Amino acid sequence: MKYDILLKGGTVIDAAQGLNARRDVAIAGGTIAAIEPDIPQDSAAHTVFVTDKYVTPGLVDIHTHVYHSVTTWGIRADAVCPNAGTTTVVDAGSPSWVTFPGFREFIAKPAQTEILAYIHISGIGLVYGPVGEMHELAYAHPARVAETLQKHRDITVGVKVRQGKMQVGDNGVEPLKLAIQAAEAADTPVMCHIGSGVPLPDILGLLRPGDVLTHCFQGNGDNIVDEKGRVIPDAWKAREDGVIFDVGHGAGSFRYEIAQRAMEQGFISDVISTDLHTGNINGPVYDLPTTLSKMMHLGLSLADAIEKATFSAAKAIRREEQLGHLKIGTVADVAVFELLEGEFAFFDSHGTKFIGDKKLNAVLTIREGKR
Repeated sequence: MKYDILLKGGTVIDAAQGLNARRDVAIAGGTIAAIEPDIPQDSAAHTVFVTDKYVTPGLVDIHTHVYHSVTTWGIRADAVCPNAGTTTVVDAGSPSWVTFPGFREFIAKPAQTEILAYIHISGIGLVYGPVGEMHELAYAHPARVAETLQKHRDITVGVKVRQGKMQVGDNGVEPLKLAIQAAEAADTPVMCHIGSGVPLPDILGLLRPGDVLTHCFQGNGDNIVDEKGRVIPDAWKAREDGVIFDVGHGAGSFRYEIAQRAMEQGFISDVISTDLHTGNINGPVYDLPTTLSKMMHLGLSLADAIEKATFSAAKAIRREEQLGHLKIGTVADVAVFELLEGEFAFFDSHGTKFIGDKKLNAVLTIREGKR
């Protein structure tokens, strides 16, 4: 047989190649071997008929917490991702430079899911939720963080910092400055969490092109939307300057009203991620397809939602050469979805219920050419 697996009859959505059309997808030797309007069934050892379904690159979730058994946040990626069309996740700062060796050896290395990581600027990392990991600036060690990033470029993507008062105390944006110092030394982006208690314009004014602001639709104060419901000028300027805005749903960082008002004004997130952890895996987040469904309810097309969790996500972590698309010769990370129609209840992170008429459901996940 010429191919190992043939996905036949589905609609391929691949923003990197400008594809949103009926195509057959063939896989051989763990890579994408062909994408054609009609590939003969007898050319593959296994044919999966995916008529009326959508074939996409494997989803890339750039904000998760998967350092299980060490942190209170950590979930087991392989317990969720293979059933959710998600082939790559990025842990957003659970490991620090101190704990990263264990993360690499015991979390990333044995996992079926591809696991990458942001390294936290604090030597504490994200071990225990209520702890303010940057109340003391001495916890930061930019040189050590940069050294860790440089040594482990194959699975690291940047520096994480949380910029809410609960996390930084009275230190304002000093932790962000230290994170940028480490990132500049290692030539990587920063992912910055926003919350309340640190003025958002101060944060946005420091972020560089390619840095990621996560929780962009959070509703805990210091939002991208002002008291009159208008997107603040600083957010528009940051976007023009190349800052990447990420949903980062989480257990307390996605407010439906904020997202709705911002999107009505044309302020759409660049990336859609979950911030999946132990506090939201059983609701309201569940998985990345559920988060994509919520964003579709807010007005995104299916193709746009998929793009923001595949190719745009891969670009945000500088992995667009390998991830987020179905280009021939690249690793066969593929998802197959059905779009269910009906009445579906969704919740934001603040208990607001809204009803959608479509829900994205993963029916097959292929990682490195294996089902």
